[in-house]
Amino acid sequence: MEKKSKNEEKKNNRYLRREFSYSKFQQTIVLSDNVNKDNISAQVENGVLTIGIPKLDVEEFSKEVKIIEIK
Repeated sequence: MEKKSKNEEKKNNRYLRREFSYSKFQQTIVLSDNVNKDNISAQVENGVLTIGIPKLDVEEFSKEVKIIEIK
């Protein structure tokens, strides 16, 4: 997500001061194994970030389990 702001102060149609700022936000989250990673969605509305993380059904989750044989 990015944030940009601009602040200007004028006097007699001449700039006394102009400020610009630019910020970038990033957050990393580790997801559990029972998440459907192909259907994750995100949207920003009125400055609010909404993330949809659907879980796998119990049947689908059990199919992805990998069994490792110990010799």
